Order: sequence, then C-alpha cells, then structure tokens
Amino acid sequence: MAKLGKRLKSAYEGVDSNKFYSLEDAVKLLKSGAKAKFDETIEVSMNLGVDPRHADQMVRGVVELPNGTGKTVRVAVFAKADKAEEARKAGADIVGAEDLAEQIQGGMMDFDRCIATPDMMGVVGRLGKVLGPRNLMPNPKLGTVTANVTEAIRAAKAGQVQFRVEKAGIIHAGIGKASFDEVKLVENIKAFIDAINKAKPAGAKGTYVKKVSLSSTMGVGVKLDIASVNA
Repeated sequence: MAKLGKRLKSAYEGVDSNKFYSLEDAVKLLKSGAKAKFDETIEVSMNLGVDPRHADQMVRGVVELPNGTGKTVRVAVFAKADKAEEARKAGADIVGAEDLAEQIQGGMMDFDRCIATPDMMGVVGRLGKVLGPRNLMPNPKLGTVTANVTEAIRAAKAGQVQFRVEKAGIIHAGIGKASFDEVKLVENIKAFIDAINKAKPAGAKGTYVKKVSLSSTMGVGVKLDIASVNA
C-alpha cells in the first residue's frame, strides 16, 4: 500500500486537476509520469453528448492510427479454401471455419480481432452471444466482414482501432504507448478524435464532444482543451 501511495503521489505531481491542457502539454505530462515497470498504454476518453439507447445517436466505427497502437494484435479469420490460405499468408494467427466456431463455443478466445468472409456469416452468426459482448463480432460496417481478408488483416495488425460509445455517452481507446515519441502520440490522438467527430450521428443535438481526457495505464487523468485538439 505504501508503494501505491508513493506512486500515485508521484503521478499527481505537476498535474493541475482544474486545468485544461493543450494536447502537446498533456502528452508531455503523461510521458513524464509514466514510470511503471512496463510500457504503459496511453488512453483517450471522450464524453459525448449522445444517448446510444437511440439508434440515431449511436457512435461506432474504426480508425487506422497513423503510428499504430504499439500492441500486438492476434487476428482470427473465418474462411474456407483459397480465402483461408490467403488469410494464413497475410499473417492471420488463427484460421478456420466450423472447427473454429466449435473452439470458440468451447471457450477459446485467444484473439483480439475477428474477421470473416461473407460466406461464413451463417456459421459466425451463431456465435453472436459469445463474440458480441466482447465487441468481436464481425461487421461489414467495420470492415471485418469482407472478401478482402488480406487488407482486413493488414489493417488490424497495423493498429486499426474500433470504437463504440457506451451507455453513458463515453468512448475510450488505447492510442499508443508511453514509449512513443510525443509527435507520434499527438498524431494518433488527433486521428482518433477526428474519426469521432466524423462519426457524429444525425440524432446528436447540442454539444457533441463535451469532454476529452488522457491518461496512462497507471497514471492520473489529464483534461484536454478541446480547442487545441481541433486547431
């Protein structure tokens, strides 16, 4: 407990909880405060003026970060015959069809992204209750139901981030590692926030982006001056 108190005290040093920081200053603060023994993830959290219980206020999509996430992404692909071979050559970690569905139903979840060719959705559809709650269900709108498995795998491995607003209007994602240089983190954050802005739903009324904050895995939250991000 003493170590935790010391770490938190150190993390709070130099951070004014009442201040809204420019994006560049916020990133500097987070990098200087990320002192864990592992490479901490830098996370962005956004409070949106939407109510996702209404279909016309749902915010969902994907964004390919210019500098990746720094995370190793394991990809599972549902495909048969030539498409299965294409997926293996493209670097998929797990490839299968009915056999893969049986493994997943049996509790195997050793992957971070799930891709399917259109002809496999009859099989994949039966896994909705397993994959859906984990945001792993292939979806044509997210580019994960596609005949172009090579491109889908490349995008997933390169740092494509999926986002979906939660019930309270919160959206969050990991957008890099503390070891990234400041410029790369700033570029990634801007790309993510730009994607959220472009995904503004037709039913959103009033202020769309209410708050934005950044944090590291073991660090404190830093509030962003939204104007500095959009500049």
